[in-house]
Amino acid sequence: MVHPPTHVLPETEPEGSVELRESVERELARYLAHRREDAAAIGPVFADAVDALTRFVLGGGKRLRPTFAWWGWRGAGGDPEGPDADGVLRALSALELIQASALVHDDLIDASATRRGKPTVHVEFAGRHADGGWCGPPARFGAAAAILLGDLALTWADDLYRESGLPAEVLDRGHEAWRGMRTDVLGGQFLDVHTQAVGDSSPAAALRIDRFKTAAYTVERPLQLGALLAGADESIVAAYRRFGADIGVAFQLRDDLLGVYGDPAVTGKPAGDDLREGKRTLLVALALEKAGPAATEITDALGDPDLSPERVERLRELFLQLGAVQAVEQRIAALTGAALDALTTAEIAEPAATTLQELAVRATRRHR
Repeated sequence: MVHPPTHVLPETEPEGSVELRESVERELARYLAHRREDAAAIGPVFADAVDALTRFVLGGGKRLRPTFAWWGWRGAGGDPEGPDADGVLRALSALELIQASALVHDDLIDASATRRGKPTVHVEFAGRHADGGWCGPPARFGAAAAILLGDLALTWADDLYRESGLPAEVLDRGHEAWRGMRTDVLGGQFLDVHTQAVGDSSPAAALRIDRFKTAAYTVERPLQLGALLAGADESIVAAYRRFGADIGVAFQLRDDLLGVYGDPAVTGKPAGDDLREGKRTLLVALALEKAGPAATEITDALGDPDLSPERVERLRELFLQLGAVQAVEQRIAALTGAALDALTTAEIAEPAATTLQELAVRATRRHR
């Protein structure tokens, strides 16, 4: 088995990370249980579908978005013992519902069969249709269910944000980031499907998708949201946005490497799935630039749903030989360094400043 160079993570997460993640999950569980009552009033089958969405939302994940947003709020002067703390936690937990919406739709777009080692939402509901012998094509029903449940998660994200209990003037301060984040992620997803459709394998196209599909709503906008909720000045918001844009892209580049070289037992997706889905990542773009006659071998494999493990292994070796893996590692290191430098341009309160640095290292040096 060929593997790219790896990094060793610190043994422990930043202080308070586990407690924060658990608090976010409690807020999500509480809110989804409350909204299930609305679903049950519409009909038992809809309540059952909401149960499936709840399992998906609570079924794992690092809760990176609310974590970055929380520490962005803390770094801008937010008081964890203050009167707004509980409301801020609820508002920021809503970011995970935006994430759930994006994942449900992305899995459908990519025709992914598994997520976190379990059937994706569209596959689960197609299976229910097939098992029940219902009318029509199972795949079509599964797709419809995934679209609707993804839309529901996005709708409930907005509801949870607005119903967080924060004063209206505080919520209004965060509106610029909240509005921009939703547009960014949907625009990034559209860029992704369009790029795959037209076969644009340029590094510029790959990085633009990374910027909007991942970086903006994973790190940059959550940090901006936390800062705005805290009433931060422009110097902090600007520093956060520079930091978040660079770390977010570096995070996606690491994810791209994991999509090819990661352990399926850890990633929850089959090895080489990104290649089977035809993703035009920076790794692929850089390999194609240097491939010469071997470029045909790469392009023929991209998007082949029946790509064998042997051909996946061949592409892994080829990417290493062409220096594409090393080039992506160098880009990750450069982006991480620039991001950490950006944090020094503003007065960010401790312990948030140190915690954000630790989160950046963990997000971009994941070794699995």
